[in-house]
Amino acid sequence: MSIDNPDTVFQVVVNDEDQYSIWFADRDVPAGWTADGTRGTKKECLDHIEKVWTDMRPRSVRARMTA
Repeated sequence: MSIDNPDTVFQVVVNDEDQYSIWFADRDVPAGWTADGTRGTKKECLDHIEKVWTDMRPRSVRARMTA
């Protein structure tokens, strides 16, 4: 398994600040992160993140700016 191997399956993970990343699907999700349910190739996961992560600011910053 390698990050650049086209056969590697990834999953999309998100933290409590609404920040996204990819993680190897066959490994436990790291502490502080939750799987969002999307699995696939690296490209598929990154494409999903590009669609859903439209505001790169952490949740806490967005909250302070709207308060």
